[in-house]
Order: sequence, then structure tokens, then C-alpha cells
Amino acid sequence: MSTETAEKTEIKKPAEALLSKRRKKLISDPLVDDNPITIQVLGICSALAVTTQMKPTLVMALSVIFVIVMSNLTISIMRNTIPTRVRIIVQLAVVATLVTLVNEILKAFAYDMYKELSVFVGLIITNCIVMGRLEAFALGNKPYDSVLDGFGSALGYSWIILTVAFFRELWGSGSVFGIPVFDTVSSWFGEDFSLATNGLMVSPVGAFIILGLIIWVQRTKTGYVEH
Repeated sequence: MSTETAEKTEIKKPAEALLSKRRKKLISDPLVDDNPITIQVLGICSALAVTTQMKPTLVMALSVIFVIVMSNLTISIMRNTIPTRVRIIVQLAVVATLVTLVNEILKAFAYDMYKELSVFVGLIITNCIVMGRLEAFALGNKPYDSVLDGFGSALGYSWIILTVAFFRELWGSGSVFGIPVFDTVSSWFGEDFSLATNGLMVSPVGAFIILGLIIWVQRTKTGYVEH
């Protein structure tokens, strides 16, 4: 009596590298090619409101990075247990909890910055970038990939608002991070020389101008065209 045995050999695919080409694109694409502000036109309000000075802008950028990364991670972990009908409510609850945590940390350790940014930090809850990444990516992908996606989008948002803040503070107040750049440069050329600031830069109009120039330069370089 002969018996036939079929041996099935499972060929395991090698695990994807922590920073594979696909995963690197999750971080790099939002920096330029799919930037949330200049391409997707999201998060514009804070790009105009908090960018008069570098210090509050940096705090805002770090806050958004923390909220996006942690909310992406949380929602991705919970993705298989969240009922579809209440997913938006769950997402808002997670984001609101993280924003409240950031707000309380600022209140405890940086009270002056808390008073300056409290309203705008609270508005992170309604930031379209945060909710957009949760809905478009975190709900359908694993935690690690979701963290990378959130980090990339947050970095893309951050470098734009920091660039806007740099030029607004420099041209509007003559300083960077409170350091009087214009006064220092003027002192090199004698008492009769003085670099003048532009009051337009400390108004929302100045933010629009600088942001428009960034979008123009970026889209000229990448060749992106609205359809």
C-alpha cells in the first residue's frame, strides 16, 4: 500500500525594512510633492495666525507633530475595533485628548507660551491635516506605517510654517528668535545706516504673500499643476 504525502513548504517573505523605499516615501512625499499646506491646501489658518514670531511657531510645530503622530498611532491600533458609524467621534475624542495634554503641559511648563498659543493649540482639534491622516491612512494601515505617515505630514506642515515665520519675523520685526538681526547688521555700517522693517509682514497679508511665494517656488520646481 502506497501513501502519497504532500508536503507544503511555506516560503516566508522577508520582512520589510524599517525604512524601506515605500516607507521613506511616507516621510518624504509630504515634505514637497504632497505637502499638506502647499499642495493639499490644509492647515492654512495656523500658517497665517501663529507665524509672526519663530518661538510660538516652533512650539506650534512641535505640538502638531506630537498630536498627529500619537493620534495616528492610537487610531491605527484601534482600527479593527472602531465601528464605522462612530469613527469620526472616536477620532475627535483621541485628538481632543492629545491636544488637552499638550495644552496642560504648556500651561504647567511654559505659561507665557500657553497664553500666547492657547487658542491656536485648541484649534489643532479641527486641523484638517490631523483628521485627514486619520481618515485616509491610520484607519487602514498598521501602527508603524501610520506613525511614519503622520510624522511625514507633520514635518511637511512644520517646515512651511517655520519658513513663513522666519521671513515674517525677520522682515517685520528685524529679528529671528528674538535676536535683533537688523540692529546687529546695521551696527556694522555705522550709526547713519539702518535697516528698516516692513510692518506689512506682521499682518496676515504678509503671511499670505510669503506663503504664496513658497507655493510659487515649490510648484515651479516640481511642475505641479492644479486639475
